[in-house]
Amino acid sequence: MTAANSSAQHTVDGTEAQTKAIQGLAEEFDVTTERLRIITDQFVEEMRKGLDHEGQTVAMIPSFVTGRPTGEEVGRYLALDLGGTNLRVCEFELKGKGDYSVKQQKFVVSDQLKTGDMRDLCDYIADSVDSFLTEHGTKPEGGEMLQLGYTFSFPVLQTAINRGVLKQWTKGFSTKNAVGKDVPLLLQDAFIRRNLPVNVAAIVNDTVGTLMAYAYSYPETIIGCILGTGTNASYFEQTQNIKKWSNPAGSEEMVINMEWGAFDNERRVLPLTMYDNKVDRQSRNVHQQLFEKMVSGMYLGEITRNAMIHLIDQYLLFNGESSAVLNTQWGFETAYLTAIEKDNTPDLAETRHILEETVGVPSTTLADRQMVKKIGGFVGRRAARLAACGLGGVMSHCGKVGQDCIIAIDGSLYEFYPNFEGHIRDAMAELFGQEAASKVRFALARDGSGLGAAIIAMVAHKQQATH
Repeated sequence: MTAANSSAQHTVDGTEAQTKAIQGLAEEFDVTTERLRIITDQFVEEMRKGLDHEGQTVAMIPSFVTGRPTGEEVGRYLALDLGGTNLRVCEFELKGKGDYSVKQQKFVVSDQLKTGDMRDLCDYIADSVDSFLTEHGTKPEGGEMLQLGYTFSFPVLQTAINRGVLKQWTKGFSTKNAVGKDVPLLLQDAFIRRNLPVNVAAIVNDTVGTLMAYAYSYPETIIGCILGTGTNASYFEQTQNIKKWSNPAGSEEMVINMEWGAFDNERRVLPLTMYDNKVDRQSRNVHQQLFEKMVSGMYLGEITRNAMIHLIDQYLLFNGESSAVLNTQWGFETAYLTAIEKDNTPDLAETRHILEETVGVPSTTLADRQMVKKIGGFVGRRAARLAACGLGGVMSHCGKVGQDCIIAIDGSLYEFYPNFEGHIRDAMAELFGQEAASKVRFALARDGSGLGAAIIAMVAHKQQATH
């Protein structure tokens, strides 16, 4: 079975040249069934390399999280989630039987903090936790320490469940004096400076948290995946398969944080276009995270903007007119794509509003609006199909193809972008056949990174207590 994008005829209510340009873009952004298989096979290969040796492109980082949650865990735990735009502080009451309650608060992380000094960022985080505990009246009495799971969604080389060195920043962060440093220790120091009774019990990658959170209620969950501002995945690996792991004692299973955003930095198999190359060239982390730059929400609007500018320069879009917003890097947000993709009005009125009122294009024809909608559709569909290759690679590696299993997915792209899951399903069916694909259940694990971090803090605290 094939559902090749380029085999469909894409027409717009415009000139022949406009239709031809759109057809050309459809082919450029297509990922054929054959290409899906090549990428999936390469994923399996890169996973093996990452499990066998340090320093590989797909890092396959041992998370130190062993065993699965039972759903019977109880207690009060803090979770801290630093991922992209927001810092989230949560307090979870685990009640057993997969049940819990939560109090939470969000704090904005400014661009100044993202590009400033790490000490300032840690002090801001500590202040936020302090203000949360004060507001909710949950500071412990009598020398008791609150146990905190720190979801830190950046590549970290972990050396223990509560120790990890930052390898590099991603997602627009470039905070100084952080790379090569022990992240939980820096935060613990900030807590000590403020005399806060909080212990950083675990550093958690958001995908590992998503996996553990969903597994708290549904033990048959095999993969935790993020498809939001960034993208990554984690899964349960047999400890014996982690050949580079020098500390195999204790458990048969460990969660692996794949760091799959870096997949194919060598440019062997990904179908990169000139629009992707421009995004990469102008990014803060050139030649890194290429898979993430084709899949995650942070970049899809920018890829679309690059394609639009290319058409404007050929006088095939907006009659050659642009706008200050459209001429600005990151000016065309992925949120606009989501809204445009949802626009089913006959004259694409919502699309017109976004392009003319928000983005500032002087005027648009129906053909212009159809073209923008199609380009966004191509970019979004390609992102979903590439994500399917990663998920398919993990399923193949774990021998789960054709078995009933759950993939827990968190992130705004998966949650809000129209038919993102449908595109993943279509690609899975092309890879493995309809019957095998139908046995996979995709679940929206909303805010899994918070609950998962609390569960891992609980696991870590128990481990530390027994040692």
